[in-house]
Amino acid sequence: MSGIDDLELLLGGMNPRLNEGRYVWATVPAVPRGVTPVATMVEDEGISIVVDLATATNLRLDHEFESAWITLEVHSSLDAVGLTAAFSTALADAGIACNVVAGAKHDHLFVPYEQRHRALEVLAESVV
Repeated sequence: MSGIDDLELLLGGMNPRLNEGRYVWATVPAVPRGVTPVATMVEDEGISIVVDLATATNLRLDHEFESAWITLEVHSSLDAVGLTAAFSTALADAGIACNVVAGAKHDHLFVPYEQRHRALEVLAESVV
């Protein structure tokens, strides 16, 4: 089933959901055994992983960007135009950093943990 590509429908149906927990980013040579990252990206320097803070602490991983994870529950098409620009501009205008990971069904936003509630407010206000 393909996702929605109409920007007005996407913005109106974002339904941002705050996932529980604190998440951090780490670069590792390989994903540690028994760890299921929220996201991964292979880069020249190693594999970037997003894991919960407790996992990173337990494994003594050097990590950065303590963040909250917000999922946009709308099923966005991977070739939709404008959704990322719309919400990232709204967050940027509010002074909130945002790292976006797109899944096959949903967009996932990682914002500074301390700004998670304000980010949800901004996303709600940015609906068309």
